[in-house]
Formats: sequence, C-alpha cells, structure tokens
Amino acid sequence: MANGHELDKPAIYKIMILGTLDPQWSGWFDSFAIETQPEDRTLLTGIVIDQAALFGLLLKLHNLGLQLLFVQRQMENEPLIFRQGSPS
Repeated sequence: MANGHELDKPAIYKIMILGTLDPQWSGWFDSFAIETQPEDRTLLTGIVIDQAALFGLLLKLHNLGLQLLFVQRQMENEPLIFRQGSPS
C-alpha cells in the first residue's frame, strides 16, 4: 500500500469511462490521450501531478454525466501497455 507521499507525486493514470468521448476533449482533460474502445467505452491516459489534480479530473467526468468504470495508477516500474477493451 502506498503512503500519502507517494500519491502526491506525478504519475500516469488510466481512466476508463462508459460512453464515447471525442479526442477533441483532450485539452479540457489536461491533455490526456483519449482513445475509443470497444463496447462504447473510452480510455483516458495521462500524467496527474497529485491527488488534487486527480480529484479535479474525476469531477470533470462526473459533471459531464460520464460513468466511471475504473481508475488505475501506473506503477513506476511498470511499462505502459494498452490492451484494447481492458485495463492492462
């Protein structure tokens, strides 16, 4: 389990939502990559500087009425791998 200090460091996050979000929204979501997935899902991937920024990003998704499927913090030594339709 990570301590509070680890969670307040920049990290790559993958966020899956239900529904299709156009890649043009990338700038509104702090330049996250937006990738359409099968089964009417969208994967957002990008760097979050701290937990406050993550909360703000999740709040934007909530305010758009988008259903959150998962949030995954990329571990420091873990390679960034995308698998179509499922978290890696």
